[in-house]
Amino acid sequence: MKPATFIYHRPTSLDEALTLLEQFGPQSRLISGGQSLGPMLNLRLARPEHVIDLNDLTEFAYVLESEGAIEIGGLTRHYQLAESAYLLQHCPLLPEVAATIGHYAIRSRGTLGGSLANADPVAQLALVAVALDARILLVRLGRRREVAAKDFFQAAMTTAIEPQELLLSVRFPKSKPGEVSAFRMFNRRHGDFALVAVAATLAVKNGKVQRLRVALSGISAMPIAMDEVTISFEGIAPDADWASDVAIAITRRLQPEEDARVTSQYRRELAHTLLQSALTSTLEKLDGICV
Repeated sequence: MKPATFIYHRPTSLDEALTLLEQFGPQSRLISGGQSLGPMLNLRLARPEHVIDLNDLTEFAYVLESEGAIEIGGLTRHYQLAESAYLLQHCPLLPEVAATIGHYAIRSRGTLGGSLANADPVAQLALVAVALDARILLVRLGRRREVAAKDFFQAAMTTAIEPQELLLSVRFPKSKPGEVSAFRMFNRRHGDFALVAVAATLAVKNGKVQRLRVALSGISAMPIAMDEVTISFEGIAPDADWASDVAIAITRRLQPEEDARVTSQYRRELAHTLLQSALTSTLEKLDGICV
């Protein structure tokens, strides 16, 4: 199939893009990488009257340090995240996860902002944003606001973005000394979305857990952080038994959704396996680090 008729706009400045959004609002859709919107247009699942192409706003493809955090522009491509030496040093979970997105052709076009704004329930970057408690900057004419990732994702394919807003940038915390991370996902074919994925970060100081973050996707309509479980495992010296206890405690709290292809029980068992693997990996990465 081919897209329904729409009017194409290609702004050359942020102000022009925001003006178009203000003018056309709900009748418009933004496109950057087009890896999600393109197929939706072709299948006529999306039928906007106006398509606003952001690809000339190249100044919003960046990775930089900002006030002790890492700020990443919304037009930064997946491959740039995966290949960033700065991120590998200061936020290693992000390039590890970005390298698993689709195939290289997809990573060369897809953008951070586009992925988060699309809010696919099992998209890898949405999971990382929730796991790391990222802050998302939304802009419209005359206003900017920042939204926590946990509040940004509201349901499958539904976010806190208003019709006249666009996602300008995302702020991720820098890894602390003695902090390690791991990512695990299971998919049936290389390049597919995961059935279940797990992201975990572990910060240790003086031999004890200072901060543990764990988030999962593929369990519900949006990524979920397990802070209410992991907080009880902080302040403890981490070892194999600790990792096993964390995986069991989180698994007990999960209520996976069920569909015609995958049962709830299978997702729960898969989640437990991935949790155990990710947490064990973080312990292995602690070897040789003075914490």
